Parts: sequence; structure tokens; C-alpha cells
Amino acid sequence: MQIIIENLTFETIVGILEKERHTPQKVILHVKISYDYLGDNVIDYANISTFLETEMNQMHYLLLEDALTDLSQKLKILYPQMSKIKLKIFKPDILPNYDGWGFAHG
Repeated sequence: MQIIIENLTFETIVGILEKERHTPQKVILHVKISYDYLGDNVIDYANISTFLETEMNQMHYLLLEDALTDLSQKLKILYPQMSKIKLKIFKPDILPNYDGWGFAHG
């Protein structure tokens, strides 16, 4: 079974620059989760989306790489039936005329 979440968009504090530490900025997440579905162990994509947004808003990560590692580890603990996770985070407004810095963990 797979869950695919694309363009999960919200504002949060993330980054190392002074401005980034005080001003929320838009982030976009793409998530792909594979897991073994056995009856009642379904993973709800809405719960995944809420978890990711809540964690990013609470943790105020300095680096996207840290966010990717931490979020992936926490999801694996919450959902041990996951066999694979691919998570990408983009900051689309970081530079003018650029689609955004993004990092992937998978």
C-alpha cells in the first residue's frame, strides 16, 4: 500500500538566518510512504499531514536536513508498519526567480 501526499503547504519557522528565525516562511512537503496493509493497520494520510505540520511548527528546525531526518525517524516510530518513506521539503520563496531549495530523505 502507498500513501502519496504532494504539495502539503504551510508556513513555519525554519532556517538559520536571523530573519528565518523570526518570520514564518512557506514550505512545501512531498511524502511517499510504502507499508504493508494487513487488515486494520491503515495509515491515514490526514494524520500524516497534521503530524508533519505540527512537528515542524513545534520544532523550529535550523536546517531542512535536520527536519527530514527527525520527521522520518518519528514517523517510523509512530507507524512501524512503514517499509519505506520518501520525504522532500522545499522553501520556494528563498530566492527570487527560483522554485526553491529542497532536500530529500528516503
